Amino acid sequence: MALSWKLVIDCADAPALADFWAAALEYEVEDPGPLIADLLAAGRLPKEAVTEHRGRSLFRGYAAVRHPEDPFDPTSGVGRGRRLLFQEVPEPKTGKNRLHIDVHSEPGGLDALVARLEGLGATRVHEVDQGPAGHWWVMRDPEGNEFCAA
Repeated sequence: MALSWKLVIDCADAPALADFWAAALEYEVEDPGPLIADLLAAGRLPKEAVTEHRGRSLFRGYAAVRHPEDPFDPTSGVGRGRRLLFQEVPEPKTGKNRLHIDVHSEPGGLDALVARLEGLGATRVHEVDQGPAGHWWVMRDPEGNEFCAA
């Protein structure tokens, strides 16, 4: 049986990076608010472990996005499919990512995709030309994590 997984990305500002990637991928930001409310009411979570972002309660230092068509747990808001979890870490990014996300455009839509991603806060690093096979862009998200737009 195949295993479930999620991609965890270290970052400085989990809610902001989740907002970027939700918009970039057209995913949904997970809402753990009901679970947080239950845990707070039961005394199982200290108030210091919670923060607010865009009117939602979040676990401090964490935010996640999920594919809108994938199943999720309605009690916790946690996705059970394609999911990115952002976790805040104290140290800054120091080198090239060894793992990255490729974002694919519709046929003929690369320029529009790159422009949309730039409008969300991404930056172009360089273009990779594959001759007749086409080209793609190496880009960075708002925290400097490399990804490709193809």
